[in-house]
Amino acid sequence: MEKLFEKLKEYLHMETEIPYEEFTEYYRGLLDELNANFNSYDQDTCIKAKYICSIVQANAESRAQRSKSNAKAYKKIAAKCGFWSDAIAFRLRKEGMTQADIDKATEAINESI
Repeated sequence: MEKLFEKLKEYLHMETEIPYEEFTEYYRGLLDELNANFNSYDQDTCIKAKYICSIVQANAESRAQRSKSNAKAYKKIAAKCGFWSDAIAFRLRKEGMTQADIDKATEAINESI
């Protein structure tokens, strides 16, 4: 997850938008990581994963509005990232965090970037 997080920080500091192919490659890597390791994440890793999912989801939703040729794919990416974001939040709440705690932790990540 750390590699994906570092790459996301790099993307967030870019002036230009990455191409569709690179975006989907990053997204596939994210899904592979979540599917393989989600159950072993500690709380900090879950927070980072939720943050990454929410950023990719928002970006995909925005791109779906602007791209006629890839709109369907972007909507699918947004939906899957939304699912993962919700699943991570559910797990964090189950493990004792409140929604306010989760929001505060993701906001702290956002401010640090």
